[in-house]
Order: sequence, then structure tokens, then C-alpha cells
Amino acid sequence: MPPCLCIQERSLSLAKRRTKYVCQQCGLESASYYGRCPDCGAWGSLVETVEAPAAAIGKSSARRVGNATAPQPLSSVPSASVSRRPLPMMEFSRVLGGGVVPGSLVLVGGDPGIGKSTLLLQAAADLSANAEAVLYVTAEESVQQVKLRAERVGAGVDHLYVLSETNIDDVIAAAESLGPVVVIIDSIQTVFTPDISSAAGSVSQVRECTTRLVAFAKPRDVAVFIVGHVTKEGSIAGPRVLEHMVDAVLYLEGDRFHQYRILRAVKNRFGSTDEVGVFEMVERGMREVRNPSEAFLEERPGNAAGSTVVVTMEGTRPILVEVQGLTSTSAFGNARRTANGIDLSRIQMLVAVLSKRVGLSLADQDVFVNVVGGMKLSEPAADLGVALSIASSYRESRVDPRLVAIGEVGLAGELRSVSQLERRLQEAAKLGFERAVVPAALGRGLVRPPAGLEIVRASTLDEAIDRSLDR
Repeated sequence: MPPCLCIQERSLSLAKRRTKYVCQQCGLESASYYGRCPDCGAWGSLVETVEAPAAAIGKSSARRVGNATAPQPLSSVPSASVSRRPLPMMEFSRVLGGGVVPGSLVLVGGDPGIGKSTLLLQAAADLSANAEAVLYVTAEESVQQVKLRAERVGAGVDHLYVLSETNIDDVIAAAESLGPVVVIIDSIQTVFTPDISSAAGSVSQVRECTTRLVAFAKPRDVAVFIVGHVTKEGSIAGPRVLEHMVDAVLYLEGDRFHQYRILRAVKNRFGSTDEVGVFEMVERGMREVRNPSEAFLEERPGNAAGSTVVVTMEGTRPILVEVQGLTSTSAFGNARRTANGIDLSRIQMLVAVLSKRVGLSLADQDVFVNVVGGMKLSEPAADLGVALSIASSYRESRVDPRLVAIGEVGLAGELRSVSQLERRLQEAAKLGFERAVVPAALGRGLVRPPAGLEIVRASTLDEAIDRSLDR
């Protein structure tokens, strides 16, 4: 008995489609499913994707050798000046490299509820305040929800347009008719194109929607901000090629249960990736923190052991951060090492140096290190401050509250020099600190010590501990 017509049509429809499995981490495409990606090694990252066959390539898009662009010497290429559009939010402009570049695509990622939509809505209101149209496309919320947020943050301006749409073709058509200077897509995982049959948020949908946004933005000098969801590992969900397609990738970091947020650039074709912007989440949205050093130190206890102030460099900006250390006798056989805001392997190395070179018996001690304010310390200049915090807690002797620690610790227990020492010391003196422990070799080469700041030179970690802790 022949099958019914509907089954025959469904079989033909499925035959025209191509089923494959795509890794959400690295973008690997496979015809078979694997529990572990053969390329990047991630477990459970392959997702089934059903796509329609690609349209046939017409004669107009075929390769034409005769009309190919001829190569030219680099010296004959005219220099292009990048004209930035400044933002009133100076912390946001700092991370972007000085302002919004027309025609650029900026990907903004962060945990749910961290404040991505609020930050971009405030930036859109600031840009539209100059009587220039800005289009905010909300693919996750209704226009009424966006209106409520705008009223809360005080972003009600006439030239800020909002569109609730998920079809990327309709979004681009609306943007072409409006002619905005900036388009914000919130978020890229919820928009789709009907030309691909897979669900919104799949690898193929994210890649194709971003490609169409690039083709729209570049010729028209329209800046596009794209909100991206992050995975549980903290990376932006979707294929890694998405980060290669955009001009800048920004991460909004922090604990949503605390008020401070750190905006950090991990890629920027128009500026440095070393700058950070510090914001505070308040009732009326995101507020800039112009002096983050003072904000991070305002709740510092003055008489508690295990607290040290370090000076870290974020691009060209020195920031003073409190590092807290705590040691406690372990109740079990294996002592724990816990770090928040700093690499755990760095903590283990410093504990080993303190045990071997300084003589602290930390083998049976649980060691906890915390960086206050949600900051993340990655440069070695914070080693001395971290080691002082651990030693202070172990000896139950506080670090001088008027002292800052700057220096890298080597495996032999020696203190090594760091860069931009004068800039760090000037920031410490401006905030009222009176003493600074620095490596001996670096301290001798200091040209102009800041007024009112005593420079304490130490060659080894043991010597720095003796000169920093109260007796």
C-alpha cells in the first residue's frame, strides 16, 4: 500500500534539508554526534542543526578574473582618519578607545542581570541627545518593558527609537528607512533569518545574522552594538567566529548582588584592550565611578590583619585595590587554597614561596585570598600585596594601613621590578598613603618620588614582610 501524500511530501521536505551537528564552543561541524567535541574537547557542546540547502550561486556572483581588483603597494594607500563619536559616559568611551567609531560592530557580553541592557540604553540616550536617531532593537522584551527601564534611568528622549522585532531582515529594513547613527541589537541569540530553517540562537543563525549586520553597517557608517549571551564558562555563546567578525568585544563583569561593574575590552580594532571602565549599579541605572581607587577602599578596615592595598595598572589607569588574605588551620588532611579575583595557580606559587623562603608553616593552613570590589588582578605587580596579606593573617599582625605594596615575587623569594612605578606611586600619594614597599632595584631608579610618600626598598619577600607588618 503506497504511503499517503502528506508523508511523501514530508519525506521530500526532509530530504532537501541537511542535518548536522555544530559545536557551540569552537564551531566544528560534524555529520555525526559526539559526546565530546573532537576539536576543542568540550563535553556536550555539539548541537543538532537542520539547514536548508544553500541557494545556487548565480552568474553575477561567479568569479570574474578580468574585473578582479589589482594589488597595490601599501605606501600608496591613503591614510584613513578615524572620526569617533564621543560619549558623555567617559568610562564607556575609555573602553571603546575614545568614542564610538562609525561603521563599527561592538559585541557586548555578560552574565544575565549584570546590566548590559541598562548600560546600552543609557548610552543610546546619550547619543540621541544630539538630535541624532538611535535605533534600539529589543528581541527579548516588549517596547513597554523598555519604556519602563528608560523611565527608571531617565532616558526618555525623542530621537531614541525602539523596535520589538526578531526577524533580522525586518530589522535591517527598518534601520534603512530610519537612517540612525547607532543600532543596538538586544540580543543576537534571539534574532533570526527565515532563509535558514534552524532555530534562533543556533550557530548558523548567529553567524548569518551577524554577517548581514556587517554588510548593512560598514557601507553606511552605522555603528552597531550587539548584546551576546554568555555560557556557564563565561564566554559568549555561539561560534568563536562571531568574535572575529566584529570590531570590538566587551565584557561586563561583576557580581550582580554587588554594586560595582567592570567593563573590559578583550578585542578592539580601534583602541587598546587594556582599559577598563568602572560603573556602579544604582536605582537610576549605571553610574560612572570616576575614581575607582577611592571607591574600592572606602570600606576597608583599618585595624584588621590580612588586608593590604596593591596598585594595579588597567591600561594607562592606576587603580588601588584592597587584597584580603585569611589563613585557618585545616580541619581535614588536605589544606585548601581558595582565590577570588586572582589566578589560583598564582596563589599556590606564593604560598610555596612563603613556606620555603620565608619559613611560614602553611602546609596545614587553609588559605583564602579575596580581591575586594569585583576587580580581577592578572599582573604580577600584585604578588607582593597578596603575599603580605597571607603573612599578615598567619602572624596575626596587621599591615600598616598607610602602606601600599608593589612588586613581583620570584621563586627564590626575590622582589622583581614592575612597569610604570611613578604613575602607581602618584596615585597612592594622591589618596593619602604615606609609605610604599617596592623592589630595591626599582626604587633606586625612581626619578621623582611623590611628595609625602616614603619609599621602602626591599630585596626579598622576607625583608618586605619585616618592614611592612606591625610589631
